[in-house]
Amino acid sequence: MQDRHPETSGGRERLLVVGGVAGGASAAARARRLSETCEIVVFDRGPFVSFANCGLPYFVGDVIRERDDLIVASPQLFRERFEIEVHTRHEVVAVDRAARELRVRDLETGEERREPYTRLLLAPGARAVRPPLPGIDLPGIFVLRTIPDSEHIRAWIDEHAARSAVVVGAGFIGLEMAENLRHRGLDVRIVEMADQVMPPLDPEMASPVAEELREHGVELHLGDGLAGFAPGADGHALRVDTQAGESFPADLVILAIGVRPEVELATACGLELGETGGILVDESMRTSDPDVFAVGDAVEVRDVVTGRPTTLALAGPANRQGRIAADAMFGRESRFRGVQGTSVCGVFDTIVATTGATEKALRKAGVTTYEAVYLHPGHHVGYYPGARAIHMKLLFDRGDGRILGLQAVGERGVERRVDVVATAIQMGGTVFDLEQAELCYAPQFGAAKDPVNLAGMIAANVLRGDHPVAHWKDGVPDDVLLLDVRGADEYAAGHVPGAVNVPLTELRRRLDELPAGREVWAYCFVGQRAYYATRALLQRGHAVRNLSGGYRTWQMVRGE
Repeated sequence: MQDRHPETSGGRERLLVVGGVAGGASAAARARRLSETCEIVVFDRGPFVSFANCGLPYFVGDVIRERDDLIVASPQLFRERFEIEVHTRHEVVAVDRAARELRVRDLETGEERREPYTRLLLAPGARAVRPPLPGIDLPGIFVLRTIPDSEHIRAWIDEHAARSAVVVGAGFIGLEMAENLRHRGLDVRIVEMADQVMPPLDPEMASPVAEELREHGVELHLGDGLAGFAPGADGHALRVDTQAGESFPADLVILAIGVRPEVELATACGLELGETGGILVDESMRTSDPDVFAVGDAVEVRDVVTGRPTTLALAGPANRQGRIAADAMFGRESRFRGVQGTSVCGVFDTIVATTGATEKALRKAGVTTYEAVYLHPGHHVGYYPGARAIHMKLLFDRGDGRILGLQAVGERGVERRVDVVATAIQMGGTVFDLEQAELCYAPQFGAAKDPVNLAGMIAANVLRGDHPVAHWKDGVPDDVLLLDVRGADEYAAGHVPGAVNVPLTELRRRLDELPAGREVWAYCFVGQRAYYATRALLQRGHAVRNLSGGYRTWQMVRGE
C-alpha cells in the first residue's frame, strides 16, 4: 500500500471528496471559488463524475442520443478550470478518522493507497434496491443509477431485439422508464405493490397519470408485489412472478423500487446515523465529526413542512447542500433550511408535479389541522386556443392558512404553478398570499386570475367561512341532500348516483324543492357553479357545503 502525503508548505489544507456527482461536484467547485490555496481531490468509483442522472431514462429511450451529452463536467475540465484533481474508478474503502486519512483502491489496478485530509466531504449517494428474491441475478434484470447502467440496458435491447419489458415500481424512475421503453417500441407492463402509480401522491391525484399510461399502451398491474424471476419461455428472456400468483413474460426487467442511502463508509468509521438511516448532519452539513461533512442522497434532512426527519434523493437539494458544506468549511455562515420535496415528472403528454406535504404525509406525521381544496383551471384563458386543464390539490393549515403542499397534474403550465407555490412555502406563505400574488398574464400564458390565485382565493374563502367544503373521498352521508347544479344535459350525460338536479340558473326559483332542515352538499363539474350555489343558499339560511373540485374530482377519486 502506498502512502500519499499532501503538500504542507504554508499549512495548506487538503479537502477530499468521496463521490463526484451532484453534491460532491458542487462542493468541490464551490470550495475552489472560496479558496485558491486548498488542495481539492475527488474520488469516484464510477467511470464518470458530474453526470446528469435525471437524463438516464431519456438516453435509454433515444430522446438523448449521445452519451456524452449526459456529462456535465469531465475530470479534465475540473483540472483545467478549477485545479481540482478527479480520480474516477477509485473506490474509498475506509475512513480512518483518528489518522485523518482515507484508504483508496484503484479499481483498474487493484492497488491501494492512503490519502490524508484536513477536511472530508462524503457524497456517496444512494444504492438502487435489489431485493433478495429468487432469480434476482438472472441476465436481463437491470437497475438505473449510472451511465453504464443505461448503456447496458440499451445494449441488451439492441442485442436481444427486445419486444417486451416489465418495470417494477411506479415511482418517478419507473414511469420515466416505462415511457422511454414505449418510445423504443417495447410492450411495457408496470408491476407496483401499491394500489396506485406514483405512490407518494394522494391516490386521487395519481389517477390521471394512470389514465395517461393506459392511453399510451402501458399495462398496469397494481396492488401486487414482486415474488421472483425465472428463465423465460417462448423466446422471452425472463418470467416475472408476483405475490398474487401472476406470471408475466419479459425480454428485460427494470427494477425501480427505490433507493437506500449508502452509509457503509460512515457507519464503519463511527459517524452517527439519523432515525431514517441516513447520515446525521447539522444545518451546515457537518456530521458528528466536525471535520467530516456529508451531502446528497445519503444524508438525513428535515422536512420543513412536517418537521420530520427524512432522506430525499433529488439533485436540487444535493447541489445546494454541497454549496453549503463548502461555505461552512471555509468559515461562511450558511445553513441548509431543509427540504419540501419539490419535484416534477413527465409521463408522455402529462406533467405531474408536487411541493410540500401530501395528505398522506400529513397524516403520517400526525398533522390533523389541515384542509384541502381541489380545482381544475385552464393553464391559460379558455378563449385562447389550446387551453388545458390543470388538476390541483392545495393543502393548508386550517388555523392560519399556512400553505402545506400542492399537487398538480396536467398537460401544460403545471411546473410553473408548483414552482410559485414552492417559493411561497419556503417564505412561510399563506393562502392569502396566493390570493394576492401578482403573476405574469397574457392570454397564451395564463389568466388575470391565475390558477395559483384561484387556489388561494378558494382556500381563503374556506377560512373566512364563505365557502364550506366537503370531500368526495370522505363519502356522502345518507342524510345529506346531494345537489347537482349543472345543466340538465350535463346531468343526463353522467352524474353521481343519488344526486338531485337543480341547475344553478333555476335554483333561486326552485328553493322550495330543498327539504327544510336538511344539509345540502352541492357540486357542478369543477366547483365554480356549486360555489355560487353555496353562497346563495348560505345567505338564505341553508346548511350547505360545496364538494370541492366537483364532478371531475369525483371521477379522479373513483380512478376514472
